[in-house]
Amino acid sequence: MRKMLLFITAAALISVLAACNQNEDANGEKEKERITPVETAKAVEDDLVIEKSIYGRTGPASTTPVMVQTPGEITELEVTNGDIVEADDLIATIKTAAGEQQIYAPADGEVAKLNVSEGAMASNSEPLAVIADVRSMKLSFTVTSETQQLLSEENTFSTKINDETYQAEITSVSSMPDDTGLYPIKASIEEADGDILAGVVAVMNIPEKTVKNTIIVPTEAVMSESGESFVYTVENDTVSKINVTIEDTQSDKTAVKGDVNQGDRVVTSGQLTLEDGSKVDVVKAGNKS
Repeated sequence: MRKMLLFITAAALISVLAACNQNEDANGEKEKERITPVETAKAVEDDLVIEKSIYGRTGPASTTPVMVQTPGEITELEVTNGDIVEADDLIATIKTAAGEQQIYAPADGEVAKLNVSEGAMASNSEPLAVIADVRSMKLSFTVTSETQQLLSEENTFSTKINDETYQAEITSVSSMPDDTGLYPIKASIEEADGDILAGVVAVMNIPEKTVKNTIIVPTEAVMSESGESFVYTVENDTVSKINVTIEDTQSDKTAVKGDVNQGDRVVTSGQLTLEDGSKVDVVKAGNKS
């Protein structure tokens, strides 16, 4: 009986020790899991320019009609819509009562609004076609009175067209609204070189206001909870939760006030599971100086 009791006691001790070891292993694994991989970026001190986007359409800088002196039948047509021609290039040959008449391009540019074909009759009351100057482009916008006050002639702003960025110069700011109550704005792009189609959307970004001498962090670094905003800063692989006040936001950049200084590393990815004092592993650091 005594041997049996000793055996049961020993078995119980072994079970307890095994359970303790398992708990220690589990706790150790949990401790390892608490090291969170994160990405960071550097806070910078600078002016944050808040931009406003206005939308318009592109158009050729100028158009020149191709006129026919004497009406007649088109016997030869040398161009189609979209062709690029130079001044004095042959456009068409027309059979008239007075004989053959050859029509030449009056200017360099792109052939547009050509709505005739060989064998059709050409009139002298309407253009045979239009030559559009696509080396430069004009842009047309309509804006509110508040936005109109931000614009002046000869201002140059970044403008995106078909995912390409150009510099557009304001050429006209109307002081009178149109029938919709909006103010017409004209601009031009000189470096178009035929790469921009007429009639496509142009998005111009104009500065609306500037937050001067502020701390700027990536917008993705700013978190909100219970109506408060905060960021996590990293030092010696440990994060600190810093409450901040948002001054303003421009898409991917946010101006903040708080205990964040230029050069501080703020967490931009991986912060959802963090809390003050969490251990982290910085797997990617941006804005390297």
